[in-house]
Amino acid sequence: MSGIVIRPATTVDAAACAAIYAPSVRDSAVSFEFEEPDEIELAERIARVQQTDPWLVATIDDLVVGYAYSVAFRAREAYAASRETTVYIDDEHHGRGLGRSLMEALLDYLRERGAHIAIAGIALPNDASVALHESLGFESVGVFREVGRKFDTWHDVGFWQRAL
Repeated sequence: MSGIVIRPATTVDAAACAAIYAPSVRDSAVSFEFEEPDEIELAERIARVQQTDPWLVATIDDLVVGYAYSVAFRAREAYAASRETTVYIDDEHHGRGLGRSLMEALLDYLRERGAHIAIAGIALPNDASVALHESLGFESVGVFREVGRKFDTWHDVGFWQRAL
């Protein structure tokens, strides 16, 4: 996609990231959070993540329209080269290739820093996220049934992984 700039996030991007994330918390089971984090909380998350991992934003004309980051898959040292990935796109910018651009940049960053496996946990159903990850070479490795409850409904979470 032309005109897109992908760069490391700063805490100045926190308000935009919070606004992008809010509908996923408020209106869907894509996120299992119940309360929308505010700008202050997102700034803290960005700073915390960037101690060990990338937090990238996609901008168009200096407007943040999406973000992606990774975190440790699990806390034990043996998992250090396995990273869990996350990507969110502003609702008005879906279907423009931003998710792919962000994920490709994130995967490149992880690969360059020695990560071995990228993992995506996806609350189901989420056809768009599944399609994005599979188009990037992620393979389904299993589903945890009814592990999250939101909006009085049990939700499955599928996991996909890709070797880097």
